[in-house]
Order: sequence, then structure tokens, then C-alpha cells
Amino acid sequence: MVTRRNFIKSTGTGLVLALAPPQTRTAPLKSRAAQTTSSASLIQPFLKIGSDNTVTVFAKHLEMGQGIWSGLASIVAEELDASWAQVRVEGAPANQAVYKNLVFGLQTTGGSTSIANSWDQLRKAGATARAMLVQAAANQWQVNPQEIHIDDGVLRDATGARKLSFGELAEAAAKLEVPDNVALKNPADYKFLGKAWPRLDAKDKSTGKTMFGIDITDKQIPGLMVATVLRAPRFGATVKSFDASAALQVKGLVDVVLIPSGVAVIANRSWAAISARKLVKVEWDETTAEHRSTEQIIADFKKSAEGNGTDEVIVCDNHGDIDHAFATATQVLEAEFEFPYLAHAPMETLCAVGELTGPDGNQHCTIWGGIQNQTYAHKAAAKILGLPLENVVLNTLYAGGSFGRRATFTSDWISELAEILKATWGLYPIKVIRTRDDDIKGGYYRPMAYHKIKAGLDAQGNLLGLHQTIVAQSFLFPPSPPGVKGRPDPTTVDGSMATRYDIADVKLDWINPKTPVTVQMFRALSFNHTTTSKEIFIDELARATKRDPLEFRLAHLANKPRQAAVLKLAAEKAGWGNKRKPGHALGLAVQEAESTFIAQVAEVSIVDHAIRVERVVCVVDCGYALNPDNVKAQMEGGIGFGLGVALSGEISLKDGLVEQSNFHDYAVLRMNEMPKHIEVHILNSGHPPTGVGEPGSVVIAAAVANAVAMLTGKPIRKFPLSKLEL
Repeated sequence: MVTRRNFIKSTGTGLVLALAPPQTRTAPLKSRAAQTTSSASLIQPFLKIGSDNTVTVFAKHLEMGQGIWSGLASIVAEELDASWAQVRVEGAPANQAVYKNLVFGLQTTGGSTSIANSWDQLRKAGATARAMLVQAAANQWQVNPQEIHIDDGVLRDATGARKLSFGELAEAAAKLEVPDNVALKNPADYKFLGKAWPRLDAKDKSTGKTMFGIDITDKQIPGLMVATVLRAPRFGATVKSFDASAALQVKGLVDVVLIPSGVAVIANRSWAAISARKLVKVEWDETTAEHRSTEQIIADFKKSAEGNGTDEVIVCDNHGDIDHAFATATQVLEAEFEFPYLAHAPMETLCAVGELTGPDGNQHCTIWGGIQNQTYAHKAAAKILGLPLENVVLNTLYAGGSFGRRATFTSDWISELAEILKATWGLYPIKVIRTRDDDIKGGYYRPMAYHKIKAGLDAQGNLLGLHQTIVAQSFLFPPSPPGVKGRPDPTTVDGSMATRYDIADVKLDWINPKTPVTVQMFRALSFNHTTTSKEIFIDELARATKRDPLEFRLAHLANKPRQAAVLKLAAEKAGWGNKRKPGHALGLAVQEAESTFIAQVAEVSIVDHAIRVERVVCVVDCGYALNPDNVKAQMEGGIGFGLGVALSGEISLKDGLVEQSNFHDYAVLRMNEMPKHIEVHILNSGHPPTGVGEPGSVVIAAAVANAVAMLTGKPIRKFPLSKLEL
């Protein structure tokens, strides 16, 4: 039997045939790779071909609704010439050396990099397995391998009279030497990629068969206990003391323990744990806690941007001569923008299951969950439990959404699970779960941001220079201590106006403010606010020079042809320049985000003092589109996500306390708010594939805001848009 723990000992393109299992309890949740794999299987780090003729692809990235597991599997299937019906997919084990994201060097999912960083890797994996299957068939038939062809998962000889399946050849192929160099298909010969095909997870998800972390109960893991954590109401506070005497009276309560993030309440059922948690009395030490309200925080951000604060100003870009540009400009315009904290609010709240097994001195920990950052979670759990990495196994399950929340570098939720297992001596398996209120009130947020932009124009209305200052917390770097120079954080400033339009003289400053409010990467990183400020401001510059917003943009995109191309096509498909219905207006926006180019045009009306988005035209250039249907689905989903954030998204603080708690006051987009018509056009530029999970969400806010400004004649400066007086 090959287990995940031993399977990950294989690296590169090496093969593993049969390995001994560790001393861990077998649970119904063990993945297919961790169950029965005999020597009749061809195994590589990224795929397994079983004697039952199945092809299992090991996906190193998290499937959280974006379709990435099917996308990764399709690359292997194409090079293998497999039948889609025989393909399976499951999460790869945590192993940074084998399964790292080639962009970040960590095993993690983010930045819409999954396809791009796996493209060549998985093509080679599929082609390598194909070559070995062909050689095995050639050996059996005593023919030249070039005489053998594969179609739909079946190998045939030149006459077509003899045929073999993958499963029939798996054992023989596994005994062959792994070829160093294999030929990859020419995209012109693709039979599978570039066409629409069903996602592998569609049926099981629609029938309720798919197992998410939140679904795990004591039916899957006997003796499973449920834990909830009472965390500080103010960010930065810690436990001074607690009294659990009242909670101990709740039927089903098992234990109450102190962990670094708060007080963990453990019971035999989730409702008992949640009920008992309400009865725990805690005295909090709020010496270093955040006590400011949102209004004071943003006021302090503005003060820093004006040079009157104590926070360090870090120069991220400074080319040309910005002082000369403003001195010679015939017109200078300024604007400021405010963006609130945002909760990720995935439909499946944070949840993970773990257990400790084995004797003291040789314990093993197994964890199940929709883990987005396996490397950090793996290391955090091992460190907390005092175990070597090889004694900790992470089973990556499907996640019911994430948008970056499950990828914290602190691994806060997996760390809590490990801390509870440690505090309870591993006496029973634990399922730690957060309620929706936990998720909204005490989570990690998209950073609040303040943008201050100043632009100089010449007599012809062309951009001469731009000075932009962005104040926003980094989720990568803490503020530098006094006397230590901070370093630029691209995930806070990427996509700003300074880098996305042709401007000769530019200065881009960033300030990393001090606050204990916890922040985390949010869908599309900085692009979700830098795109909005730059695309609203470029519209205002066009109006100030009495030029058409489309023409003005194109005039400053001469050196960015792929941005210009998607913008032109979106405007054409939307009928830019045509007469609109009374009370309707068009707004447009464009961006290069994560090497994907996207433009959207929104048709907007205002009905009963509310913004209504009637139609969105979207054009995307993501290089080679593996599955056009999934690209369109991601654009549509991204538009819905970005629109919900723009219209209603806001986490606000009152005296340091989060005011929102659930979907009644932290609104996500409702069905009736979705645009009636969305058109998605894929522009095939011939480049290698890039990501689509995030870019679709970044331009809709600016497109809608620009249309609203056309209707009202008032500039948009603050979000969410629901707070506008219309």
C-alpha cells in the first residue's frame, strides 16, 4: 500500500512502486492515492495510472471553485491522449520540494498562477507517462514505438488489430527507465485542450457527494470532537484570565483550554461547543489592541500620505523627472480614494480536522481541510506539535471558496487546530470550525487603503507625469522598526496607474501603516483597489481634457498592445459611442492583472436611488484558453464577486470593534443584483496560458463607477457604492 507520506518521497520524474505504510489509523477520508496502489500501477509525482485503467492526476493547487483541478488534469490528459472518462484528480500531499508553486517557491495557490506555473511541468508529466506506455506496448508486441498510436486512452499498433489499455500496460511501464527528454505535442494537434469539456467535480458537487472539510463528522472519523474558539473582540488583545465554570454545565462539553489565539471550547457536537462558548467569561488584556474607529484610521492614513505621519514612506517607483513634469504642466489634477476593509466571506467557513496517532515519541498527525497554503500550514502544524515534517500529513480537500482567506502566512486556522490537539494531548480527533460571525468579525481582511494621486497634463491633454501615494497594510511585511528601511511590497501597489499607462515621469510611494488589524491577500491582491483608482482617475483626466475616455486611454497604451487590444474589442462589442437609452450610461475599464489582460464595459442605470448594472461586456486575453467554457464561467463569477464588493462590501470598526457580523450586515451580491446580460469574448493572442480565477473581478468596480459618474456628474471617491447619495 502506498501512502501519501511515503509517496511524497519521490521527486522529479522518479517512480515509486511499492512502499511501506506508516503507523497511522486508516480513515474513510484517506484519498485514492493513499489507499490501495499495487505494483501494477505507474506512479509519478503528478500522476498515477492504475491497473483499473484510471488516470489520477495529483493537483498541487487548491480547488476552491475556480475549476483548477479539472484544468490541471486536462493538461496531463492531452499529452497522454487519455479519455476524459478515465481521468480522476485529487489534492497532492504537502511537499514543498516536489509540489511547490514555481512562481512563489511554496506549495500554495494564488496570483492566478496555477495553470501558468504548471503548464510545462504537467505537459512533461503526461508526455513522459505516454512514452513509457508506448514503450511497454512496443516491447510486448515487438514493434517500433513509432508504429504505435494512442487515441482516447487506447494504444493500437499500426494495423489497428492489436490494442491495449493504459491499465493493462501500467505494471510493465512502471518497470521501465524514465526517459529524460520527451516530445511535447504541438498545440495545433490538440484534440482536447482549447475545447469545452465538463469539469470533473461538477456531478459530485451537484449531487452532494463531494466531501468538504465542513462535512466531516464522527461518521467518517469515530470519536471526533468539535472545537470553537473564543477570540478577542478587539484586534491585538490577549487573554488575561477566563472562567469556564458556567460553560462546564452544558451537556456534551468535553474540555475548555487556553491557546495563543483565545479560549478553545471542545464538545461532542458543534452546537454544544458554540453554546458553551457563549458562557465562557474572559478578561482581555487590551494594552496593545486597536481602539480606533474607521474614520480615525482613514484620517491617520491621510495624514501619513500628506507627510505628517510617523510611518515610513517607501518609494516603489521613481523614473523620469516628476518635479519637472509638474513644473511644465499646463493642467494639474488631483484625486483621493478610500477603500474599506473587506471580509473574504467564503460560503464554507474555515474548518479543518486533525488527529494525533501513535505512541509518544513516534506520533503522527493527519489533517484534512481545504488548505490553500500547504507549505506554511504543514510547517506550522509540525512546529506546534513538535513533530518532524514527515510525521505530519496534510490531505487537501475541496474548499467551498477562499478568495485568499485559507492562505494566511500565519496559517491561523490550521495553527489553532494544532494548538488544540496539543492542549488536549491528542486524546481525540478534533474538528475546529468557525461560525459565520467568527469569519466576519474576527478574520483576516482585505487591507483598508487610501490612494492620493496627482497628474500633470500638457497643452494637448497628454499625461506628462504622475505622483501616486498608496497607504495600505502589507500582508507580507510588518512595518519596519525605527532606523530600518522598509522594502517595497508589490502585492500592495501592483496594477497602479504608474505602471499601466505610458507616462514618462512617475513617482509611486507606499506607506505601510501600523495597526494590529489582521489583513490577508484578497482575490486579485492589490489589483482590486489599484485598478479602481487608476481607471476612475483616467476617466476624470479624459473629461478634464474633453476627450473620449476610450480614445484617451488608447493614446496612453501605445506600448501596451495587449491591453489596447482587449479594450478596443470590448468597446466595439458594447457599442461604445452609440446612443444609449435615457437614464443609461456606459463605463469602461482595462487592466493587466497577473499577466492576463482584461477589459469590461458596464451599462448602468439608476432606479429608485439604487445602481442597477444592466449589462457587462467582457474581453479577456489569457493566452491559450484551455477550456473556453471555464474561462467564461470565471469571468462571470469574477464580475459577480467584484460587483458585490463594489456595491456593498465593507468591514467597519467602531472603537476598535467590528460592526458587521453576518450576511445581514455584510452583504454579498444577491441574485437580483447580478447583471441581466454578461457577454464574454476570449481574445486568443497566441501566448502561453495565464490565469483567470482573479482578473475577472478587478475591473468591474471602476467600469460601474465610471458609468455612475456619467449619470450623476459627480466623481466617485469612496466605496462601497451603496453609500452614494443618488
